[in-house]
Amino acid sequence: MDIVDQVQLNFNPATLAVLNILIGLIMFGVALDVRIDDFKRVVRDPRGPLIGLGAQFLLLPAMTFVLMLIIKPLPSIALGMMLVAACPGGNFSNFLTHHAKANAALSVSMTAISTLLAIVMTPANLAFWGGLNPGTAAILKEVNLDPFDLFKTILVILGIPLVAGMWVAAKKPGFAARIRRPMKIFSLTAFGLFVIGALIGNWQHFLQNVGYVALAVALHNALGLALGYWTGRGLGCHRYDARAISIEVGIQNSALALVLIFGFFDGLGGMAIIAAWWGVWHLISGLTLATYWSRHPVPIPEAT
Repeated sequence: MDIVDQVQLNFNPATLAVLNILIGLIMFGVALDVRIDDFKRVVRDPRGPLIGLGAQFLLLPAMTFVLMLIIKPLPSIALGMMLVAACPGGNFSNFLTHHAKANAALSVSMTAISTLLAIVMTPANLAFWGGLNPGTAAILKEVNLDPFDLFKTILVILGIPLVAGMWVAAKKPGFAARIRRPMKIFSLTAFGLFVIGALIGNWQHFLQNVGYVALAVALHNALGLALGYWTGRGLGCHRYDARAISIEVGIQNSALALVLIFGFFDGLGGMAIIAAWWGVWHLISGLTLATYWSRHPVPIPEAT
């Protein structure tokens, strides 16, 4: 086993509690932009969200497993990639979709629903696909990961803040309007601190593996972006929708991944490096792609 698979960052209970509170507040801020109408829209026109969510929770984990078979990363790095793939869309995806002049309503709908589904799908995907690889299965067995414990944690830090944020937006619209921008600033700042903290804690190991990690994350992220776009296009989605699906599938909630890594895997080095660098890279790739698309907009399809 490589040294990076043995490195662990030990966080005390107080630090873990702070991390959980922070990710809950980030989700609360995202939920201020989520409306019941977003879910109704999916009921009226479910094709785009269903295609996107299928790519998010079924195809991306499966293709991540195939990618691991091809590049053969170290077990902890492979499990980090698997965990990131099992997470829902990131809170930055809605901004990027709007910036790309793609279907922002579809993006918000997917973020809301993927967050709810993640309560079940994230632990299920991690247990299933992680258990198929002998190296990652050994880590899961060593930490004795209980999918139900993972489910309860995700419910608390994603599900409850999502419902609370939607309630505030619906019942206290004036208050929600006042705190919406500060919460977005807080979310991006907290997300940045998550990433910086994880990278600093693993800095020497990151430097030793930077080329390998950067390549793995770049390939993985490109896979997610391409999978979202071409799944949408292949199943008949307009380019306006396919661009939104691409961003949703390619921009993952790596902050959630870091919380789970610190909470369930004692900050396992390879996993933390992957999740932290993913947090940096997907902002770079996402902004680059969104900016390119914003300069090459597509017509908005007529409502049917």
